[in-house]
Amino acid sequence: MPEHNGLHGKLMTVGEAVTRFVHDGDQVCVGGFTINRNPMAVTYEIARRRVKDLHLVAHSNGQALDVLVGAGCVRRLDIAYGGNGRFAPTCFRFRKAVERGEVQIEDYTNNQMSLRFLAGALNVPFIPSKSGLGTDVVERSGLPPDVRGEDGVPREKVVVLDDPFDDGDDQVVLLPALTPDVSIVHAQQVGTGGTVRIKGLTFADLEQCKAATTVIVTCEEIVPEDYLRIDPDQNALPPFLVDAVVPVPYGAHPTACRYFYDYDPAHLNRYKTVARDDEQFTAWLDEWVYGVESWDHYLDKVGGAQLARIRANTVAGYAPGLDRR
Repeated sequence: MPEHNGLHGKLMTVGEAVTRFVHDGDQVCVGGFTINRNPMAVTYEIARRRVKDLHLVAHSNGQALDVLVGAGCVRRLDIAYGGNGRFAPTCFRFRKAVERGEVQIEDYTNNQMSLRFLAGALNVPFIPSKSGLGTDVVERSGLPPDVRGEDGVPREKVVVLDDPFDDGDDQVVLLPALTPDVSIVHAQQVGTGGTVRIKGLTFADLEQCKAATTVIVTCEEIVPEDYLRIDPDQNALPPFLVDAVVPVPYGAHPTACRYFYDYDPAHLNRYKTVARDDEQFTAWLDEWVYGVESWDHYLDKVGGAQLARIRANTVAGYAPGLDRR
């Protein structure tokens, strides 16, 4: 893979990035939101390499979450929501694993997860909030007591206390910071100097990266650094935060990557069918994950015609004529 100025030592293949930075038992954060910008190329590689016992943390993820859980890579989850939009309001493999007790799960609100990543990004041990007061999200914990205090697991889910700056009975919720071992996000562009640009909504991706020890960024393309400097306000992450840059066109497929391609309804509908059934899902893993030799091989299986159908209008940012049924 050719090097670019400023990317020396960071430009890698998917396999190189996973081998170097993702290990059994790590706390791993996946970026994106439901069916938008999931880092799927890395997700499939993690599953293909049979990485196990991950503590997966995410704001509101979809396809990446479901594949990693379904492939048996995940032991524990901190999450607000796991769903693929209308294709799966709750991800099927995720739901089955929770119901069967195959994974431990700690449930937080969307706001709470955002704040936990923010606390990690600010390098503070906790952050106050009003979110969740009076609800079971605060009153109940999903993790067994014996795992409290393990690496990546706070001694308490939350702490509720009286506001120390108020003389009344006002209360706040203290949320523990999240500091993942690895955060993985998919971006549209990375400059030759290492600057990352994410077009459209960034969700919690920026805080997740700033909170993490290691950051892997997959991207649609490498572009000249001077191009990114034309509109610096659109840039998302500086080079010094990023440890690995992995160019993988369509690297978020079958989820969407704004201005490059839409989500793939055909693939997500097919996945929705197989994910409901254990045997069909095992066969799907064999065909689409374990039996795929490279990302180019994966894209060949998707097919050029389907990739053309989901290609985004560069002005609208999505595929206006796409059959979404």
